[in-house]
Amino acid sequence: MLAIDVRERGRRLARRHRLAAETRASDPVEAADAVVALHGTDAASVFLSAWARMHDGDVAGVERALYEDRSLLRLLAMRRTMFVAPVDTAAVMFAACSRDVAARERRKLLGMITRAGFAAGDAEGWLAAAEATALAALVHHGEATAAQLAADDPRLNAVLVLGAGTKFENRQKVISRVLTVLGAEGRAIRTRPNGSWTSTQFRWAALDRWQPNAASEQLPAVARAELARRWLGVFGPATLEDLRWWAGWTLGATRAAVAANQTVEVSLEGVRGIVLRGDEEPTQPVEPWAALLPALDPTTMGWKERAWYLGEHGPQLFDRNGNASPTIWWDGRVVGGWARSEDGEIRTHLLEDVGAGAVAAIERRAADLSTRVGDAKLSPRARARSAVELRLTNS
Repeated sequence: MLAIDVRERGRRLARRHRLAAETRASDPVEAADAVVALHGTDAASVFLSAWARMHDGDVAGVERALYEDRSLLRLLAMRRTMFVAPVDTAAVMFAACSRDVAARERRKLLGMITRAGFAAGDAEGWLAAAEATALAALVHHGEATAAQLAADDPRLNAVLVLGAGTKFENRQKVISRVLTVLGAEGRAIRTRPNGSWTSTQFRWAALDRWQPNAASEQLPAVARAELARRWLGVFGPATLEDLRWWAGWTLGATRAAVAANQTVEVSLEGVRGIVLRGDEEPTQPVEPWAALLPALDPTTMGWKERAWYLGEHGPQLFDRNGNASPTIWWDGRVVGGWARSEDGEIRTHLLEDVGAGAVAAIERRAADLSTRVGDAKLSPRARARSAVELRLTNS
């Protein structure tokens, strides 16, 4: 069995993820394609992840790809996580992952509607009418916020009580849940933010009007095989469990997706892994490189087993749910973390001695990132802040 060591995996990561200086992309679509898709849970991370992989990049360039060229799309996919993907990849993701997410979200919403008691015993009929109303309103408006859609029809303005009687009780308008289902089914799409580029509130549009090329007629099994091929081409070699975790599939679906491709078993420091057949050759070395990657960056979150590039730094840089905070990379390894303080400074914290040359390269990347971010506030959401982040922002 061919053995592929950590150094080879690091060289592949540097070149394929466009993180080494000589490999960087020319535009945001290339940057996203280099890692299959960018994580989109934190709105700002989409921009920061793209910039980390580009020769040059600014807010306007990423916004152009998202909202004018519409060559990047925001969708709920693997692990019920938000991603930003090139159009052809989004079409695969809709069929391979999003439809399963949509089915689960639909079941949950039907249960909420039934418990709320405003469906007169026909939750499915009530939801179908609400969806039709929402889609018609999106076609009418072109783009609209959830609040605008709710104002158009009393049904969409209906309020669901979540966690009734518990300390977690909260109220949510049904339109938010309807849009989540429509988005995962590939019938609606998040478009422009309702604010600056770091905003987490988005307008919506009908997908067939916004980007008809993203419509997917692929069978789920075919799409899963294609997504597995793309992922292995970028993240391989890797373990079957890495792919299962990343895609959010069952073990059976993961095995079937891999079996549909030609792969070769390899040894990863004694652990059994796989790589696409024909992709076994060693990778050409690159010059040592530094990168400051944002929270939930697709490289940091690309594998379930992370010790080969993370070492013992996990507890300092990941929260208890396994979500990555901003990381500093040096030549294929995570060596520290960074944060933007309240006064706007990009602060770095190294967790190991990397030498004066590496420190200088990291400082240059921090200065470049500070210039690109400007006075925008970076407020990662949906996760606890790491020990390093808390130290940097509160110091």
